[in-house]
Amino acid sequence: MQRVEMIAGMDLASLARSIQVDIPENLRREKGWVGQMLEKVLGATAGNKPEPDFVDLGIELKTLPIDSRGFPSESTYVCVVPLAHTVGLHWNNSLVRAKLNHVLWLPVEADKNIPLAKRRVGMGILWQPTSEIESKLACDYDEFIDRITLGEVEAITAHQGEFLQIRPKAANSSVLTAGIGAEGQSIRTLPRGFYLRPSFTRQIISQWKSG
Repeated sequence: MQRVEMIAGMDLASLARSIQVDIPENLRREKGWVGQMLEKVLGATAGNKPEPDFVDLGIELKTLPIDSRGFPSESTYVCVVPLAHTVGLHWNNSLVRAKLNHVLWLPVEADKNIPLAKRRVGMGILWQPTSEIESKLACDYDEFIDRITLGEVEAITAHQGEFLQIRPKAANSSVLTAGIGAEGQSIRTLPRGFYLRPSFTRQIISQWKSG
């Protein structure tokens, strides 16, 4: 948290220079650049491994692009959705739970009127879900996994789920992965990701501001 406090208010260009990385002109082709750069700045070690970013601390780093009002402007990616081997999966042993058990939320300006290099990082929020929030996350997760196991993956839309949602996550429509069809057969389908709704992360920001 001392590192988090030190970078609060700094712009992305300054942070990129501090670790000697180039800043892209925009994020159209490098959507994950901000998060990856901040992971390096703060010393996250997990990389692409299926575990929290700060492995020894069990803390996940999530950047929150915020609009001019200071609220999240988009859904927050959590992790890949398992589509083929789902028997025995439930909230308690899920990667989603491991990722959201302890989170460092790091707000970052995302107003398109501000050049990427000049966008600033806000003060980080160290957060853990309450039992009520975890119960609702678990309900969303288990319902999604049940539907995937029953071969209903193609019927799941981003409108479903109270806190969690499932959305396609692929570079383009030609990228396919194994899934379960309506008759239990193996199918090829778009990879999916678990995301947190902006309304969920907005609550976190609002509670932090009021606290």
